[in-house]
Amino acid sequence: MVSILDKPTEAVAGIPDGATVMIGGFGTAGQPVELVEALIASGATDLTVVNNNAGNGDVGLAALIGAGRVRKIVCSFPRQRDSWHFDQKYRAGEIELELVPQGNLAERIRAAGAGIGAFYTPTGYGTSLADGKETREIDGRHYVLEYPLRADYALVKAHRADELGNLVYRKTARNFGPIMAAAATTTIVQVGEVVPAGALDSEIIVTPCIYVDRIVRVPAPVRLPEPIGAGQ
Repeated sequence: MVSILDKPTEAVAGIPDGATVMIGGFGTAGQPVELVEALIASGATDLTVVNNNAGNGDVGLAALIGAGRVRKIVCSFPRQRDSWHFDQKYRAGEIELELVPQGNLAERIRAAGAGIGAFYTPTGYGTSLADGKETREIDGRHYVLEYPLRADYALVKAHRADELGNLVYRKTARNFGPIMAAAATTTIVQVGEVVPAGALDSEIIVTPCIYVDRIVRVPAPVRLPEPIGAGQ
């Protein structure tokens, strides 16, 4: 049964040092900033983080990295002009990077939630990203074997939840949230509003309550600035 909590600090309580944490969002869209800030306040460290990028500016995921709490990040787009916290830590050898092409990242997360043991993809074949991985030729095309990405916790931002834990998202803020919710042992969600059971049209529910463990209402979340742009 889903727990509906009053504060983000309560929602992230118990996340231990060394945990693998998926953080939703595509850049600034859909990033659960209040949950990440609560994770910083909790003191958890030595974390492995799975996210599409490596943070923007000085808040949310970027602040978590800047605070030295992340041992390893698994992402598809680590560097842009406002990813200075990641850049500094990486150049100093203080954070490990696993670079995963974006489609592979999404599919590895989805595969974990779907119970798929592994899958073949052509993306990355013939590059250093395929080094040490099993490859196979299928119908004249070369593929790389990839494995699912699972997490101990997922931090997700949704638009609304009902009291049962069913979720709907707002436009592009949907991005990685639904697949991360299914791929984690414990899914923690911040929402702008919690409505009574039955108030959400069942046809628009994206993440069913079976994947949700904790919900916290954040009616006025931090509005992140748009990313500055890609760096070289």
